[in-house]
Amino acid sequence: MFFHNSYFTTHFGNLFFCSKISIFSLFDHQKSPFRYTQISNYVHVYMKWKKDPFFDSILHIHKSAELKPIIQLKNFIVNYPNGCIPISAVSKRGLEFDISIRVARFLRQYPSVFEEFRGEHNLPWFRLTSEAAEIDREEKRVLEECKEDLKDRLRRFVLMSKDKVLPLKIIKGMAWYLGLPERFLDESKGDLLDESFRFVDMEDGLKGLTVESNGEKLLSTMQRNAMKNGVYFGGTLEGIEFPLFPSKGLRLRRKIESWLNEFQKLPYVSPYEDFWHLDPDSDFAEKRVVGMLHELLSLFVEHSAERKKLLCLKKYFGLPQKVHKAFERHPHMFYLSFKNKTCTAILKEAYCGNSSIEKHPMLVVRKKYIRLVKESDRILKNRRINNRFIKHEKLEKGSDIDADSDDRTDIQAEKVSKSFC
Repeated sequence: MFFHNSYFTTHFGNLFFCSKISIFSLFDHQKSPFRYTQISNYVHVYMKWKKDPFFDSILHIHKSAELKPIIQLKNFIVNYPNGCIPISAVSKRGLEFDISIRVARFLRQYPSVFEEFRGEHNLPWFRLTSEAAEIDREEKRVLEECKEDLKDRLRRFVLMSKDKVLPLKIIKGMAWYLGLPERFLDESKGDLLDESFRFVDMEDGLKGLTVESNGEKLLSTMQRNAMKNGVYFGGTLEGIEFPLFPSKGLRLRRKIESWLNEFQKLPYVSPYEDFWHLDPDSDFAEKRVVGMLHELLSLFVEHSAERKKLLCLKKYFGLPQKVHKAFERHPHMFYLSFKNKTCTAILKEAYCGNSSIEKHPMLVVRKKYIRLVKESDRILKNRRINNRFIKHEKLEKGSDIDADSDDRTDIQAEKVSKSFC
C-alpha cells in the first residue's frame, strides 16, 4: 500500500492545500471543525504473517473459548435449588451452552470443577467442587466491587456505535469479552444498568440499548494515556501516536514502513466522535478504524477477541467491509494468532512492557478458573493410572487362581492314574 504526497482539507467549500508534513489551518476556532479528506492510491503489497511464540503461549487468551461453557454451566448449577443438578436438567441443552458433545461427558472432563455423585433413583447428579465454589464466591465479590468499572465499559461499548444504540443480541454476544455477568440485562434499574441506560425499539423489530451521555465527552484509552504522558491536553488530537511493538524477526517492506510513518503523523480520530465527514477511502478513515479496534480490545477482559466476532460489529460500528485488513496492515499493534483452529486478534500493547492499559477486574478471576481447569488433566491422568493398576492386579489374581486350579487338576489326575495302576 502507498499514498500520494499531499492531503486536502475542506471547510464549507473552501479548499486549502496541505503538505504531508503539516496542515495549514487558517480558520476560526469557534466554527465547526475542518473536514479532512486524504486522497490516497494504495499499492497492495503482500506482507507475510510472522508467527510470534510469545502471544501464542498466553494461556488465558487461548483457554478463553474453552472456559466460557464451563462458566455457563457453573452459573447454571449455582442458581439451581440446593446448588446441584440432575443430569436430566442439562442433558438436552448442549447447544445453549455451546457444547458439541454430550453434556454429561463434558462435565466429567472437568472433575476439578464439577463433582459427580448419585442422587435420586441412583441417577448421576453434579455440584461444584469446594475449590470451584470458592472461586465463584470471589467472582461475585469482584462483580459487586467493580460494578462501576463494568458499567463504564458497557457505556463506552454502546457509545462507540455509530447511532449510540446497539441491539441486545450484539451486546449479549460480546458480554463474555466485556466481562459482564449473566442476565445483566434483566437486572433492575439502579444495579448494573442505571437510569442512564434505556431500552429502545430498533428497526427490524430488534430490541436495543442506548445510553444518555448528557453532553459528556468521553476520552479514549489513547487520549487518557497521552494526557498522562504530557502529549495531549484536551485540544487538538495531533501528536497522539499509536504505540508500536514489533515482533522479533518481523520486518516491514520499505513501502509499508514509509506509509506507516506518515500514518502515525496524522491527527488521532477518537472512536467516540462523529466520523461522517471522513472519506472512507482515506488514511483518516483508516486512523479511525485502527483507533476503534484499539479501544474495543482495551475494554475486553483478555484484550483479545476472535476476529469473526469483531467482524459482526461492522454494521453497527460503521466499520468498512474489509476491516479485517486493518489487523494485517498494522502488525506492530495487533497480532493474529491461529492457535486452536481459530483466528484471535490480540492487542500487543496490553502484553508488552509497562502497559498503560488498565487490567480488567475479571482477569484475575478467570486466571484462577483456568488454573483449576488444568487440574482436571492431572486428576483424569491419575484415574487412568489407578484404573490400569487395578486392572493389572485383577489380571494377576486371575492368573494365580488359574495356576492353582491347574495344580489341583494335575494332582487329581495323578491320583486317578495311580488308582488304575
